[in-house]
Amino acid sequence: METEVKRVLCQFRGEDGSSLGSAFDLPIDIDNSKLNLICNALLQKEEHIPFSFYIGETEIVNNLFDIIENERISTEGLIEIIYQPQAVFKVRPVTRCSSTLEGHAEAVIAVSFSPDGRYLASGSGDTTVRFWDINTETPQFTCRGHNHWILFTCWSPDGRQLASACKNGLICLWNPQSGKQIGKSLTGHKQWINWLSWQPLHLNPECRFLASASKDGTVKVWDTILGNCVRTLSGHMQSVTAVRWGGTDLIYSASQDRTVKVWRACDGVLCRTLEGHGHWVNTLALNTDYVMRTGAFEPAEVTRSSSCRVLSNIFSADGTLWK
Repeated sequence: METEVKRVLCQFRGEDGSSLGSAFDLPIDIDNSKLNLICNALLQKEEHIPFSFYIGETEIVNNLFDIIENERISTEGLIEIIYQPQAVFKVRPVTRCSSTLEGHAEAVIAVSFSPDGRYLASGSGDTTVRFWDINTETPQFTCRGHNHWILFTCWSPDGRQLASACKNGLICLWNPQSGKQIGKSLTGHKQWINWLSWQPLHLNPECRFLASASKDGTVKVWDTILGNCVRTLSGHMQSVTAVRWGGTDLIYSASQDRTVKVWRACDGVLCRTLEGHGHWVNTLALNTDYVMRTGAFEPAEVTRSSSCRVLSNIFSADGTLWK
């Protein structure tokens, strides 16, 4: 024979003390989910709203019985349950395109904004790099020099150069003011390049050194002025999927071998290997990425008709900013 569930008389009230409906005879073991269903039915809302419930100052976490038992609340009289709507964060789908930049003949594979936010660079399967003016939404230059898909684009910290890498393992440097290639192409990787990262501006105001991560399992550091490879960082057992150059002159590389390695940029010494992932490490982010990208520019001087003032001349070698 089933035991009859004890019932209690309850009244829902809002935060302002207003009553919601009449008093209800509820089972003493009713839980939060059922209280939510009753509350939404009484409010007759189109969308379900999650609520939290309180008796006095105590929240009903699991069910009504626990609160009555722990707080020793009398079940002889009316029990007032206060309901409060919880914050609901909704991500609405994108239903409107604000602008379209057309021009590439094949799929666009890589895009990146300039550090001052005024220009956009795009790399495509049509083997070209395009520069776009964001304010006027017009193409500035079409750069040709690659002969395979462009997989990655990366602006120099001062915004005066753009590096692009293709599936043939070739790196090209471009002048965004003229659309012309700077120097010779950088070759050395045996397979395609997955990622590029410049040395931070406060470490090198000339923006001379560039790191590249490749499918061949290596990270190469390039001297973009001399056009040669300074050093090769080898240690990963599989494809290097990402590389970041940190503000303390350490290079971080992620790989399909499930590790992240930390290298000393000045001599290529491996400092440590971070293990723990159960599958490929596909991307990296540093907590200083934003400040290193935007810190060299004066926001007050960014206008539609004038360029940003680069503050590279006031960075000292130890990374401090002088005013």
